[in-house]
Amino acid sequence: MRITAAQFLAWEHKSITLLAMSGAGKTTLANKLPKDKWFHYSGDYRIGTHYLEEPILDNMKQHAMSVPFLRNLLLSDSIYIRNNISVNNLTAVACFLGKLGNEKYGGLPLEEFKYRQHLHLQAEINAMLDVPKFMHKAKDIYGYQYFLNDAGGSVCELESEKVLTTLAKHSLILYIQIPATLEQTIIERAKTDPKPLYYREDFLDAHLEKFMLLNKYTEPEQIIPDEFVTWVFPCLFQSRVPRYEAIAHQYGYTLDANAVAKVSNEVEFIQLIAAAITSHENALCL
Repeated sequence: MRITAAQFLAWEHKSITLLAMSGAGKTTLANKLPKDKWFHYSGDYRIGTHYLEEPILDNMKQHAMSVPFLRNLLLSDSIYIRNNISVNNLTAVACFLGKLGNEKYGGLPLEEFKYRQHLHLQAEINAMLDVPKFMHKAKDIYGYQYFLNDAGGSVCELESEKVLTTLAKHSLILYIQIPATLEQTIIERAKTDPKPLYYREDFLDAHLEKFMLLNKYTEPEQIIPDEFVTWVFPCLFQSRVPRYEAIAHQYGYTLDANAVAKVSNEVEFIQLIAAAITSHENALCL
């Protein structure tokens, strides 16, 4: 969606899509906005509570069934298992996505890992295509004035034109650009606390082959999961930057992550967006 700063400020029912790498401050920003005015749609929450709910629960049950004490209780219907996913706690989604490598260290075999990656890909596409439906719910059913789509960090990997055109048609797309000074902080954070990630299959295949050659692994199942995630994250980070920039160039506007971090309330957020639109308009005039 392309509009002028004046049109944005006058827009009665503002609808925003935030795109960025994890750690850029999307959810933190969303939590600073008035909860009675802004409907916070989390793509990852939708994935975990709807599209991947059954596979996530099945994965939990499979682990529980390997413990005799819990197995007997489950088989006798004495206990049940459910997830406790929230917008601010998506651990169950990450645990299901998992890490590639040696099962002894919590890793997944390559075939199972790719299967879960595929499930996540389809779930994320569907979650983003659900955005217009939830905009309607937010406004017409629940009475929210504004809508914020907190998209997952891997949206730029989906390679779905339908997703991008849908989001651009119904919302103002804002890419939160991480400056060089913050890049290393996010990379170091990922190294000290490696988390499950989504990878495009061609990216995964190419970097997995390179990692195995560097470390003299002959089978993916030999890999120490955290070692691979730590090694591959900087590569993934750099590969996503031009993808985000291309989306912003074609469909939206760019915000600086440092400026976003300084936002403390709704008024400052609105002003920051209006300034980004004006900056884009001025650049086109040069």
